[in-house]
Amino acid sequence: MLIPLVQAIGRSGKLLYLIVFVVLGVIAYKYFTADKNAATTEYNTELIQQQIKSVGKLVVTEGHYSQVMTYKDQQKYMMNLLSFEKKALIIINADVTVAYDLRQMQYDIDEKNKTITIVSIPKEEIKISPDIQFYDVEQSTMNPFTGDDYNKINKKVKADLAKKIEKSTLKSNAKNRLVSELAKVLILTNSMGWKLEYNNQVIGSEKQMEETIKL
Repeated sequence: MLIPLVQAIGRSGKLLYLIVFVVLGVIAYKYFTADKNAATTEYNTELIQQQIKSVGKLVVTEGHYSQVMTYKDQQKYMMNLLSFEKKALIIINADVTVAYDLRQMQYDIDEKNKTITIVSIPKEEIKISPDIQFYDVEQSTMNPFTGDDYNKINKKVKADLAKKIEKSTLKSNAKNRLVSELAKVLILTNSMGWKLEYNNQVIGSEKQMEETIKL
């Protein structure tokens, strides 16, 4: 009974129309689905690139330091029987900045595996701008203050300030600001179902990012 029925439909052309309709439906479904996925992937990639560009800026943390030092120098003659001393009280006020230039950050976007890989993060740039004032200057014609003295003082001031910066919270505060900026990328990737990787690790939280970034 079934065979005569199929033959009847075939003779009437309805079976042919049905087959054509099904084939076209499958092709159309695949076409529109593939196009939607491609469009979504492209849209997500553009969003991520925009977010990375938005954090690609100079992140600066500022500090101020003050210190007082006494500079002394002696010039001795005649087997140390005669000496000429110069000294000065020096007051230093210095502005210090710790900056990360995130415009130099390098990254890769893997659309297939939905992964953003941070390849490298620039090292911090420390800038020390001291204002040096001299007081109670004592010198002689045989041992006056010269440009060499000022260079020595400036070098020592910067070395002392660099030690203070290492012991202070300025660098850690700068790193916290860096992590906060990079966390914006992390939030976006997580919301879109993407992964963020750095240093061969998948970063799942801001705390993990802070622990992973060692600069």
